[in-house]
Amino acid sequence: MCDLCDTIKKSLAGENPFFVKELETGIVILGWNQHFYGYTIFICKQHATELYQLDEDYCTKYMQEMVVVAKAVSSAFKCDKMNYECLGNGDCHLHWHLFPRLKGDLGNFVTDGKGPVWWLPKDVMWNDNNIPNEQELEEMKSNLLRELNKYEI
Repeated sequence: MCDLCDTIKKSLAGENPFFVKELETGIVILGWNQHFYGYTIFICKQHATELYQLDEDYCTKYMQEMVVVAKAVSSAFKCDKMNYECLGNGDCHLHWHLFPRLKGDLGNFVTDGKGPVWWLPKDVMWNDNNIPNEQELEEMKSNLLRELNKYEI
C-alpha cells in the first residue's frame, strides 16, 4: 500500500490527527508543518498518479472539490494568494498541496520577498517549531471544517 493510501485509510479510521474532512473524491488534511499557516493537502481517494488516469467525470468532480477546498482554506486562514502544487514525485499518488500565502512570507530568504514556497531553505520551512500543538491544530481544523461546510460539494 502506498503512503497516501495508508494516510487515507488511517484518516477515515480516525487515526490521523491532521484529518479534517472526507469529500466525495478525496480527503482534506492539514499539513503536519505549518510554516505557511493553513497549509492543506487534498488527497484523491482513487489511487492514481496522474489526473488523466481518472475517469473524466471523477476527474472533473475531483478538480471541483479541490477548488472548493482552496476557497475554504483561503477563507479560514485569510491569505493574500493561494499556491497550488500537484507534484507526485515523492508520493506517487494524486494529491494537491495548497499553500496559503501572505505578502512577504519568504522574508529575507528571497531578495524581493516573492517566489515559490520551495525557495525557503528546508531547515526553515520544515522546522519543528512550525508543527502546531494539539490546541492550535484543533482550532485550525475547526476553522477549516467550518469553511468547508459552507459549500455545497
